[in-house]
Amino acid sequence: MNLACNRAVGAQKIACDQKAELAESELALTLSNKIKSLMVGVVLARETIDNPWQDYRWRPLEVLIGVSDLEAGAIVKEGDGFVHYFAGTFPIELHRKDTPAYVVNLENTPPAVYVVACEADDDDGETGLPYEIRLVTVSPFEAQDFLDTGEDVVEAIEMAPPLQVWLEDFVAAHHVEEKFIKRQRDRVDLAQEKFGQEPIELIRRRQKRRFDA
Repeated sequence: MNLACNRAVGAQKIACDQKAELAESELALTLSNKIKSLMVGVVLARETIDNPWQDYRWRPLEVLIGVSDLEAGAIVKEGDGFVHYFAGTFPIELHRKDTPAYVVNLENTPPAVYVVACEADDDDGETGLPYEIRLVTVSPFEAQDFLDTGEDVVEAIEMAPPLQVWLEDFVAAHHVEEKFIKRQRDRVDLAQEKFGQEPIELIRRRQKRRFDA
């Protein structure tokens, strides 16, 4: 009897585990349909400037498609008055709810990738650089939110053609234009109304009620 109970409990547990795994896979599939992600590398530039209060300015300079073998903080290029550093690899995520913003971006000439950089928590940060990358996005609306704070460096970098194709494909698959519903207004005979006076129709109704009474 105990053996049978144990087998029943075991079977129920297996069934529950299978349902949980199925639910997780369905959730993952739903999320994968709603969200697309692409890893990109970001190059951060340190440039000499003519300013009595500071010697350099830091800004995001370039977005590289794919994962680089470079370590974050490595020098990519240097020359007279500038040094370019590899800041690391970061995801660009596409969300179905944000397709109106992507449409606006694609209508720009050229479309852009927006990179948000902020000062590192400590002097050198994890990469040895005084700035770190907070966000890489193709939503101009999301970039504007960071730009409005005035606390971060937000740079619009020209979008590479393969990245533009990837974005266009996502928009084509998920964007739905919102239908414009024109508000219907009550029809009014303007010829019977004068500015600043009670509408003729209301006067007629009131007079009719008095006559019926």
